[in-house]
Amino acid sequence: MILTVTPNPSLDRTYEVPSLDRGEVIRATGDRMDPGGKGVNVSRAVAAAGARTLAVLPLGGAPGALVDQLLDEQGIKVAPVWVAGQTRSNIAVAEPDGTLTKINAAGPELTSAEAELLLSAVRERSAGADWIACCGSLPRGLAPSWYADLVARAHAAGARIALDTSGPALLAALAERPDVVKPNAQELAEAVGRPLSTVGDAVKAAEELRASGARAVLASLGADGQILVDDSGTYFGSAPVDAVRSNVGAGDSSLAGFLIAGGTGRAALASAVAHGAAAVQLPGSAMPTPADLAPDAVTVTSEVPLDRVLTEPAS
Repeated sequence: MILTVTPNPSLDRTYEVPSLDRGEVIRATGDRMDPGGKGVNVSRAVAAAGARTLAVLPLGGAPGALVDQLLDEQGIKVAPVWVAGQTRSNIAVAEPDGTLTKINAAGPELTSAEAELLLSAVRERSAGADWIACCGSLPRGLAPSWYADLVARAHAAGARIALDTSGPALLAALAERPDVVKPNAQELAEAVGRPLSTVGDAVKAAEELRASGARAVLASLGADGQILVDDSGTYFGSAPVDAVRSNVGAGDSSLAGFLIAGGTGRAALASAVAHGAAAVQLPGSAMPTPADLAPDAVTVTSEVPLDRVLTEPAS
């Protein structure tokens, strides 16, 4: 069972448009509404794969109630912590060439009492969890050390932690040795304080995060694939994608695939790549089912192409 923690969930509306023309009236060719937030997306991907999951998250107001309802309709068990503020609503606009424009709201400000209630909910629900996936940005009111506190408490209870966040929250949590961290290329560059131009640059940055405390680093490199650096070695995985429809939640789907497959080694990386490649070919933040996956198209190798220039260098 994979328990997810989403401190700043959202209600996500995605519109597909022929083109995004500023100042014009645009008629959408498709739209969907989904419960959002990185941890929520991990739970949705785990559920779509047929595995067990439980989502712990703060919810508030009418948007929060709708997130709760949508998750229930998808068969996902929810452990809500009801807060005074309203859950944020986000908008994404997807163009045919794969360009995605996102407008993310700040979300509510949590009180110290609500922050402690969220930690308590994780502790109370974590018994029997194979992994606890802590994902996304921290809402206002939570200090950058909040994730570090959660990792320390979870480890004290014998749980394994996957952490997908960035900035000061990521750096603060490294000292508590999360079992795996999952940055994208931009977040990886930010963490080490320098640009990344090649796959080799990304590998070196991942090794630095391990030296700072992360036990493993699973890094998404966009169209170039993913890398995994852990105790078993360094691996590079990739898969062909016919057409990118939306990359919303693709990284979260990758993390779900990684954890479902055990969360370590090349087999887990292959699962992560398969899930991520499938997700970008689906609309909005739809999560792939086993029928959407193409595991035979995935390539994983320990012969990492260190000199390969990244399609989208990170600065």
